[in-house]
Amino acid sequence: MALKALDIYRMLPKTNCKKCGFPTCMAFAMKLAAGKADVDLCPDLDPETKALLGGATRPPIRLAEVGVGERSVAVGEEFVLFRHEKTFYHRPGIFFEISDTWPEDRVRAIAERVRDGVVHRVGEDLIVDGVAIRNESGSAERFARTVEAIEACSALPEVLIAEDPQAQAAALAVCGNYRPLIHAATAGNCREMAGLAKKYGCPLAVRARGVEALTALVKDCIAAGANDLLLDCDPASLGDFIATSTLIRKRAIDRSAPELGYPVVFDATPLGLPDAAMVAGILKYAGVIISDPLPAPSTMAALTLRQNIYTDPQKPIQVTPGAYPLNNPGRDAPVLLTVNFSLTYFTLLGYLEAAKIPCILFVVDTEGLSVLTAVAGGKLTETLVAESIRKFGLEEQVDHRRLIIPGYAAPLSGRIEDETGWEVLVGPRDAAEIGEFLETTWVA
Repeated sequence: MALKALDIYRMLPKTNCKKCGFPTCMAFAMKLAAGKADVDLCPDLDPETKALLGGATRPPIRLAEVGVGERSVAVGEEFVLFRHEKTFYHRPGIFFEISDTWPEDRVRAIAERVRDGVVHRVGEDLIVDGVAIRNESGSAERFARTVEAIEACSALPEVLIAEDPQAQAAALAVCGNYRPLIHAATAGNCREMAGLAKKYGCPLAVRARGVEALTALVKDCIAAGANDLLLDCDPASLGDFIATSTLIRKRAIDRSAPELGYPVVFDATPLGLPDAAMVAGILKYAGVIISDPLPAPSTMAALTLRQNIYTDPQKPIQVTPGAYPLNNPGRDAPVLLTVNFSLTYFTLLGYLEAAKIPCILFVVDTEGLSVLTAVAGGKLTETLVAESIRKFGLEEQVDHRRLIIPGYAAPLSGRIEDETGWEVLVGPRDAAEIGEFLETTWVA
């Protein structure tokens, strides 16, 4: 089990020498307990204590990285089984599959779609992370040519799927310097695959059915010199993946099986049901998900689900408070009050931009709570509105003194008028009605 900060502190020198980069040994102990520092930073620990603390304080699931540069994918380094316990940190990488039997124009089309596709949602750019090239031709030369065609049109992270070490070697000769994920080492080829992973410094997926077989194969790959690993449990069905991935996560979290403390790869293509498999992978601990290319609506749904799961449930997504001009407003433009909960802000923003009505979107800090929750919890108050008007210089941006508030904030209308001296208009509850409301109600 993971040690608490006080337990760790008792094992430290307690000299507060600052050699670790932290002001005190207690500060260092707290960082170790949170998994945010490495025990090797303390030069005064004896090897036995260092080994003990290292095993207890490092993340139970190790970090792995696929690719290089801005598009690289970091997975693993997770601490909990359920996101409400803390949070999940590294989103699973989604990789669309390309077969080396496809014609080059189809290969390039998928690579370019992944390269250029972006879904904008609540202030984030959501993307498919990379491509997985599967050696279905049986030819090492054709496998390498397909990888070369992808390299020519993009700099995407890649998964190389081939059990033939010769095919992997041919592909790695093209892209080995860019840290592709080698997929996969099996009982029959683990020495050759581990040798390639060690030679090119690439992460290696270990593929075996069941946790016992995976555990044994991990040990073999480590003995062969490969330490940067991911686990593929070779599921027979979607249910098998969910059960085995959950078991791997449990044993990694409680540190009862250190050999299972690596991110999971979910090769979903052989199972079919790509939409269901994508959902299962996102929800049930996959670090890398390999899928047939999804149609645009399914891709958007998958990216949205991933974004929702891999945000901190204890910290709402927020935007920066302020007064934001939209559609080139003049000094007679309406001023609309809203909160800094991202989903509320961007939903309202979308409707205002579609309506093309010049206005000022006045965002106050409710600590990321929605309008209804902020009113009920006392985070949206007349005092906050008055202070925000002064803070953001709203009176200097318009000639009138009229403020439109959300329908769910209607109980505050009289108090806001008394506190600010502004006339308050109560707008609709549904953001979809804001365009019609402004056209029929607003008079400068």
